[in-house]
Amino acid sequence: HRLKSAVAVFHPWTFTTSLMFSFPQAALKKTPLFDFHRDQGGKMVEFAGWSMPVQYKDSHIASHMHTREHCSIFDVSHMLQTNVHGKDRVKFMESLVVADIAELKDNQGTLTLFTNEKGGIIDDLIVTKTDQGYLYVVSNAGCADKDSAHMKARLAEFKYAGFDVDLEFLDCALIAVQGPTMSRVLQAGLKEDLSKLTFMTSALATVFGVPDCRVTRCGYTGEDGVEISIPESRVVELTEKLAANSEVKLAGLGARDSLRLEAGLCLYGNDIDETTTPVEATLVWTIGKRRRQAKDFPGADIIVPQIKAKTARKRVGLVSTGPPVRQHTPILSPDGKVIGEVTSGCPSPCLKNNIAMGYVDAAFAKNGTGIQVEVRKKAVPATVSKMPFVPTKYYTG
Repeated sequence: HRLKSAVAVFHPWTFTTSLMFSFPQAALKKTPLFDFHRDQGGKMVEFAGWSMPVQYKDSHIASHMHTREHCSIFDVSHMLQTNVHGKDRVKFMESLVVADIAELKDNQGTLTLFTNEKGGIIDDLIVTKTDQGYLYVVSNAGCADKDSAHMKARLAEFKYAGFDVDLEFLDCALIAVQGPTMSRVLQAGLKEDLSKLTFMTSALATVFGVPDCRVTRCGYTGEDGVEISIPESRVVELTEKLAANSEVKLAGLGARDSLRLEAGLCLYGNDIDETTTPVEATLVWTIGKRRRQAKDFPGADIIVPQIKAKTARKRVGLVSTGPPVRQHTPILSPDGKVIGEVTSGCPSPCLKNNIAMGYVDAAFAKNGTGIQVEVRKKAVPATVSKMPFVPTKYYTG
């Protein structure tokens, strides 16, 4: 039974996610890097049913800034990795998500959304069309059971209708290597020219002598980076080789959360869920043009009209000074009326002020609008801000 933890891991640098649960210690799942994390001084916490490092010996701020200035390794092996096989794999995936998967080039990926018939977001995920004849899908750890059940249910429908499609849930580790010096660090272990691998493209490679790795140029920090899917038996070896470089440090969930918030990226369960639509969440760009016209994805009858008619509320960025702004903080109009709620917030190590995102009444969603946030029963001035808060540095060639 999953119970949300009310324990703050940091003060005032709290880990903002709502996906921290209380589990019996024996019930926690462990990634293949669990012993490695403990040996390296990782502070282990419960996250979505997994024992994961929230930080190492460095402070959260130091780890955050090292990623922005150099390069860090994050263990993201808890995420669900799936291969979709069969000649009808694209049709199958497009029956579940809002993206135009058919238009992707070989080895190109896209961020997309599982949506339900009411237009709500079941999960956000990345789908890559590989040149090996399958789709490679990465979705969130906290939604793994829900996502796998969702895909299996649709698979049964497709099989019954005679379509050729199969699911393969992978037992692979996954690490993210993020930061401006990533390419120099990783290139030393590759025969291939990493400069040819641009943002949201993927390739199979041998990395520092470890074969059968899938390297995808993406990440959730706003920096140039890769995610590497690795056979479980070789992940410690590869991580040790990468970490041996003086430019590389290990980073945990705390830094990952503040980095993604500075980059204006949503955390499922906080900023998006089954009660929010892509339009409300300002994620319309994830919906393929052909898919909008065809209205052939789950919830299209609700979502597509919202694109033109707008919505009553909208996800926005917020900046403020003073006490930090946290999830569930009320957002107020200038005259003190409640107009929304914060979904994620933390002090920004880069900007040296408080940043947050949340949903507000559409009338207050314009960038630069002065509003207030209620912190400890006091109204604190804040301003609606464009996102990302910190410029992203994705490598596009």
